[in-house]
Amino acid sequence: MEPDAALVARAAAGDRESFGALVIRYQESVRRVARAVTGNAEDGDDAAQDAFLSALDRLETYDPSRPFGPWLMRIASNAAIDLVRRRTVRAALPLEPYVASSRPGPADDTEAAEIRRELAAALAGLPERQRAAVTLFDVEGYPHAEIAAILGVPEGTVRSDVFHARRTLRKVLRAYGPELTEE
Repeated sequence: MEPDAALVARAAAGDRESFGALVIRYQESVRRVARAVTGNAEDGDDAAQDAFLSALDRLETYDPSRPFGPWLMRIASNAAIDLVRRRTVRAALPLEPYVASSRPGPADDTEAAEIRRELAAALAGLPERQRAAVTLFDVEGYPHAEIAAILGVPEGTVRSDVFHARRTLRKVLRAYGPELTEE
C-alpha cells in the first residue's frame, strides 16, 4: 500500500487517481464521523463529500510529516459541523432501512431497532463536539491526542467530552440492561 504522503503529493500535482485512492482509503471513516456529527445518513454523506472537496482544494496545506488521517478527519468534522449549522431545521426524519438479522425472532429485531433509535436520538442530543469526540474515540479508535488535533481543542477537553458523552449515552441505554452500559 502506497503511503498517504506520496498519494497526497501526486494528487496535489494534479493526479486525480492518487486523490481517488485517498478517497477510497478514507471514505468509510469520513462518512462515519460526518454521519455521527450530523445525526443522519443523508446529511453525513453530504458533509463527507464536502470534506473531500475541501481536502482536495487544501492539499497544498497538508504537512507530509504528519499523519494524513487526522488532518482529513478534522476537515470532515468541520464540514459536518458547518452543515449542521446551515441546516438547523429538518422537515422530516428519514425512514430506517430494513436490516436483515441473524437473530431468531422479530421481537429481537424490534428491541434492537428501538435501542438504535434511542442511541441515535441520544447522540443527536449531544453537543456537536461531544458527538464528534465520542465517535472518533469509540467508533474510529483515535487516541485522545489525535482527536484533540482533529477538533482543535486541548486533549483534556477531548477527555471531558468523551466522558460526558458516554455518561449521557449510558443513561439512555440503562433501560436496556447493564450489559449495554458497562465499559
